[in-house]
Amino acid sequence: MKQLHWPRKLTVVRHGQSAGNVARDAAMQANVDRIDLSERDADVPLSDLGRDQAGALGRWYAGGAPHERPDVLLASPYRRACETADLFRQAGGCAGNVPICFDERLREKEFGILDGLTSMGMGSIEPQQAEFRRLLGKFYHRPPGGESWCDVILRLRSVMDTIALHHADRHVMIFTHQVVVLCLRYIIEGMTEAEILEVDREGDVANCAITEYAFDAKKGKDGGLLLGRYNVTAPVEQEDMPVTRAPDAIAGARG
Repeated sequence: MKQLHWPRKLTVVRHGQSAGNVARDAAMQANVDRIDLSERDADVPLSDLGRDQAGALGRWYAGGAPHERPDVLLASPYRRACETADLFRQAGGCAGNVPICFDERLREKEFGILDGLTSMGMGSIEPQQAEFRRLLGKFYHRPPGGESWCDVILRLRSVMDTIALHHADRHVMIFTHQVVVLCLRYIIEGMTEAEILEVDREGDVANCAITEYAFDAKKGKDGGLLLGRYNVTAPVEQEDMPVTRAPDAIAGARG
């Protein structure tokens, strides 16, 4: 009865490398204030490498035992996450008839007035916000028109409620973004601000990396989800593809 409130397994995947990741790297190397993107953040597609990474992830699951493949796919509605989920399914990572359920609560953190700025650009164009962020820290800082990590966590708590209500005893796979992966860890593992920021400092979540939880009846009074692996890049490495870890561009161009 305890497992009625939990999925059998929950796998969280960051999308494959995106055109935004590539543009951000170029902007940082050029020491410019703004990232050269013409799309909204929601419309940024995967790069060619990102598409290959998503296919590698699907083939990795296809090569494993059938009962290890997900039977529920949830995805951020942002294009790079949708494409990763679709390419994963096309490559045999799950049954071809498993629908991809889009949930706007899984979207990337919104950056508001800082949309499209590099770290250097934030300091030169929005110095007041840069100072606020320094004082408050990334966990609590909410740029005008954007979100703090706490705001993201609030919407993700309701995602976990939905999963418990509709997908108990299933293998749920979520395709999402770097901040969301970290915030889900914060929720599921009952972390403190200091603990999740320490995880963040240890390194970025890799593109198409796997973070996986399994139900454990012995965890807590009613059972719970136990972390099995975090930021695992074996599917990409197995096919000798580059492992990419660049953070998402602060966001795409506004508008």
